[in-house]
Amino acid sequence: MPTKREIPESEGVFFITFTNYQWRPLIAICNGYDIVYNWFDYLKDQGHYILGYVIMPNHVHVLIAFKNCNKSLNTIVGNGKRFMAYAIVSRLQEMKQDILLSELSGAVSGKEKERNKKHEIWEPSFDWKECRNNVFILQKLNYIHDNPCKGKWSLVNAPYEYQHSSAGFYITGHHTTYAVLNYFELGDIDLTKL
Repeated sequence: MPTKREIPESEGVFFITFTNYQWRPLIAICNGYDIVYNWFDYLKDQGHYILGYVIMPNHVHVLIAFKNCNKSLNTIVGNGKRFMAYAIVSRLQEMKQDILLSELSGAVSGKEKERNKKHEIWEPSFDWKECRNNVFILQKLNYIHDNPCKGKWSLVNAPYEYQHSSAGFYITGHHTTYAVLNYFELGDIDLTKL
């Protein structure tokens, strides 16, 4: 999956954002939060660390500490988006969301169709920012955790109330739906080696 810019580093802490096609709430429609958690599990199995996240109805913000695994970080994120897309399509098919699936199929460009792509689930690019210090990490965590409380969403009154977020852990000290690594613990981890 393309990105606006290539991530030049092969390890480090990155704030990653990716969005459903045309900002449609596809994650919510198919109750696909577990699909994103499965990707997080895969990343952990590969030696990476999830430091913080929020899974919104139509987008994901995540702070990931990538260990050097001799793979492009763009490839890692792109492959994750692709496998999550397969799972979302499968769930939409089970739900018989035929009209929506037809629209998502019609959005695939001719070039992508030649590569056997069948549905447009995500916006083609993803955004990233490298987080080189704890001040920047904390800034991004606060942004992530406030997401469900602000703007058009207003899903909860307080960040720790949102189930699909690491806010509960950072505010109360207890993991909610998904366990993350506290960013303070990164000081003891060498990200240059798997």
